[in-house]
Amino acid sequence: MTTDRELSLEEVPDAAAIQNAIDALERGGRLILPEMELTLDRGLELHSGVELVGQGEGTILRKGPGRVYPRSGYHNYGMCDVPLVSAAGLAVGMTVSVLDDERLGFYETFARISWIDGHWVGLDRGIAADYLAECQPRLTTAYPMIFGHGIADVAVRDLALEGNSRLQEVPMGACRGAAVYFARSRKIEVTGVRERDYRGEGIGFQMCRDVIIRECRVSGNAGNGLHPGAGSTNCLLEANTSTGNGKSGFFFCVRATRITVRGCRFEGNGDGVSIGSRDCHNLIESCALVGNRGAGLLVREAPAPVEVHSCEVAGCEIAANGIAAGDPQVSIPAGAHDLILRANRIAGAGRTAGIVAAPGARNLYLRDNQFAGCSEDAVVDGASLAPAPPAFVRGFGDHPDEAFRHLP
Repeated sequence: MTTDRELSLEEVPDAAAIQNAIDALERGGRLILPEMELTLDRGLELHSGVELVGQGEGTILRKGPGRVYPRSGYHNYGMCDVPLVSAAGLAVGMTVSVLDDERLGFYETFARISWIDGHWVGLDRGIAADYLAECQPRLTTAYPMIFGHGIADVAVRDLALEGNSRLQEVPMGACRGAAVYFARSRKIEVTGVRERDYRGEGIGFQMCRDVIIRECRVSGNAGNGLHPGAGSTNCLLEANTSTGNGKSGFFFCVRATRITVRGCRFEGNGDGVSIGSRDCHNLIESCALVGNRGAGLLVREAPAPVEVHSCEVAGCEIAANGIAAGDPQVSIPAGAHDLILRANRIAGAGRTAGIVAAPGARNLYLRDNQFAGCSEDAVVDGASLAPAPPAFVRGFGDHPDEAFRHLP
């Protein structure tokens, strides 16, 4: 991403000042933040053509304490306002989430406060569901720290994000947010970002294409570390580390396709890498999946026609995983097919198996893998094995328009 317009901030009193500077780049440009430590009371929203740049670990953005605001009753889908028991502490411009105990995932609403009138709070978009009085409807100050919706040609570079999870009353829903989050967007670059301790996910994106995440470190998050979700296509994630996260180090969500994960390290997470429904045509190469509590590589069970297929894992170190419950280093369910595991180093520390494929998996090509210390190297039905590598397109690159027709 290149731009000729540049704006540098020397003093930054609050998050609103950064947002105002971003908004001033209405035709695109680069906003440079100084070395500083700043507590955010709202998420920073990027617009098309904007590049947000810090001074590496000298620029620290920290999430402010999270609060929960109970709603005073039922309010229905599409309304751009909500009634609260109290709006004390809220201000116009802050970012918030609205949900109840039943409406979660994409049924949560993420919005910016547009006005406050007594106990009524206006939102810049309609709420995503009917939130019922008997299900504890509430507004919370859970929000992504840096985000963008429906934008293109954006970048986030060289800064540190602190999620401050111990002061967050509720988590940020993964479908609507992460510490760094994009939705329905394209041509995104995130490089040199250090992110940690967010009560949610580290870096996530939904329904996006042409995404590059490079040389980032995400750690200690409550959810997944890296999460390409909901149809995201044509992405490159390279030279990243994802460690100590509560769920997977890398989580392919539904129909995350044509993605290359290269030279990354996933250590000390729930699972190392998890891949599931319609997650096809992906390439994982030269990565380390080590010391995770669950499987190193978990292929999730999904029924036809959304089963996992057409993926390659090559040249990876997959070792010392399954330390919590003895999961195998690589777990493949029935129904998965056309998978290549080639030239990987797989070690199990004596307690766990190397590769376990359930009966019914098919066309699995296992070649030149080196095993050490596994209770069994490969528990695979001979009928599941392929004599030659299945042919399929995989990974980040130039793809025809048909590869993106599912995206808005």
